[in-house]
Amino acid sequence: MKKLTFTLFALCLMLTTTLRAQETEAKADSVGYIVRVGEIAPDFTATLTDGTTVTLSQLRGKVVMLQFTASWCGVCRKEMPFIESDIWQKHKNNPEFALIGIDRDEPLEKVIAFGKQTGVTYPLALDPGADIFAKYALRKAGITRNVLIDREGRIVKLTRLYNPAEFAELVKEIDKLLTK
Repeated sequence: MKKLTFTLFALCLMLTTTLRAQETEAKADSVGYIVRVGEIAPDFTATLTDGTTVTLSQLRGKVVMLQFTASWCGVCRKEMPFIESDIWQKHKNNPEFALIGIDRDEPLEKVIAFGKQTGVTYPLALDPGADIFAKYALRKAGITRNVLIDREGRIVKLTRLYNPAEFAELVKEIDKLLTK
């Protein structure tokens, strides 16, 4: 009887897990995002490479850009210098703007070295287990990704990979939001 009960419990647990995974897969868009433009950005707290912590909801009132990245991502390495020059250098002194690079599941030393290798000076945060990433996209989905959030905490733009035309639109949208 105990074996039967355990077997039934295990089957129920597997079925529930499978259904939840299918539900998440079903609500993902074609590039793996599980969030949508117009929604409130999922909250999180992250530790930056300098040891300070940042909580997204505490940045309300600011325009926020999240960049999901990792040292092993070639497209990220291609995009990051443009984020540095076209966005960060332009707005880093604006108290109404925040940019956070969120490094997917890598240790502190690797993230610090990655920042130095790419020449970025914008803040990089750690994302152990890719738990922050999983609030925005399917865990198995790729990076680089950018999420632009308005002053009210709503997602206004989602990008995937590096496309110069799409990146130019992102830059324009940031400029527009900061002049409102």
